[in-house]
Amino acid sequence: MSVFKLQRLGMIMEPEPGNAQEVEGVLNPAAARGPDGQLYLFPRLVAKGNYSRIGIARVKFNEAGDPTGVERLGIALEPEADYELRSGGGGCEDPRITFVEPLQRYLMTYTAFSRQGPRIAFAASADLFHWERVGLATFGTYQGVDIGSVDDKDASIFPVAIPNLAGEPDLAMLHRPLFPGTRPEETAGCPATRRLDLDRESIWISYAAVSWAESNGPEALQLGPFASHHRLATPVSPWERLKVGGGTPPVMTRHGWLVVYHGVSELAEPGKAAYQLCYSAGVMVLSKEHPRVICYRSVEPVLTPLLPKERNGTVANVVFPTGIDRRDDLGTPDRFDVYYGMADSRIGMARLDVPEALPLEGAADPPEAKV
Repeated sequence: MSVFKLQRLGMIMEPEPGNAQEVEGVLNPAAARGPDGQLYLFPRLVAKGNYSRIGIARVKFNEAGDPTGVERLGIALEPEADYELRSGGGGCEDPRITFVEPLQRYLMTYTAFSRQGPRIAFAASADLFHWERVGLATFGTYQGVDIGSVDDKDASIFPVAIPNLAGEPDLAMLHRPLFPGTRPEETAGCPATRRLDLDRESIWISYAAVSWAESNGPEALQLGPFASHHRLATPVSPWERLKVGGGTPPVMTRHGWLVVYHGVSELAEPGKAAYQLCYSAGVMVLSKEHPRVICYRSVEPVLTPLLPKERNGTVANVVFPTGIDRRDDLGTPDRFDVYYGMADSRIGMARLDVPEALPLEGAADPPEAKV
């Protein structure tokens, strides 16, 4: 086998009837194995008015080892900090979780939605049940732009120290700055040959020093600033021509760092004048030694919205991968379960078996991309 494929396993979570915290959707979960070896999901729970919390649920498995459902355990993060609150609401959204080996802590990246707009925030935990806020990601300037003042989403962290642009080990983060004029809603309908602003329509990898420091007695995690940046991937294929963005946190495989990411294109609906956006998923493999180098990238998506529950919901035509679980518990380290948002309303799961060899046909990220 020499191809990446995602096999749907079904829906694992949807809004619970009568639960006001979930009335507008359950979606885009982080996934992490706890110290007890069990798998936990951290879904975005959306209440009335697009008020988002991050929940926690234990995944149930059948005898064959397939996920079958969840047990809700409560709330991991409730919007409380100033950077999570806005007039009439607030939001802690779309988490990703990585166990960072140098810190011996789980690190959660999530979108904090305040009156300033979406920003990347961090929280840390030793056990997945007790989370402490670390604060917003801070950045240096890039080409004269204050990155900290730009909307930013889809962040995830590598589990080990990664060589930065100078070759020194750092904490590395994938993220997607949302520069003005680059949102899919703003570029839909533009000519297919439009030239991209490569630095502004891409997934970035950024680097920061990390340390523990004494602060008012207890240890406090110090992150950043993320001062050096590299454009990792820009839209290349037709299925991602409007935008690419992060998805699942990077995990090591036999071929390198695996990321299941998302891309956005237009979907022409018969009888409708306006364009519909379509969110699909692809696979990217990054170099083991230098993850800023792409070894393989999907030419075609590995998952597109086909099922009714992926095509109809709060936002139509969306599959949005955010959680990944390597099935070491089954003795199959080349098998991964991917958890993804379905139409911004529910959570689906799919299975990915890593091929023995990388496919010969993989999209590189050319220096002058045009889509």
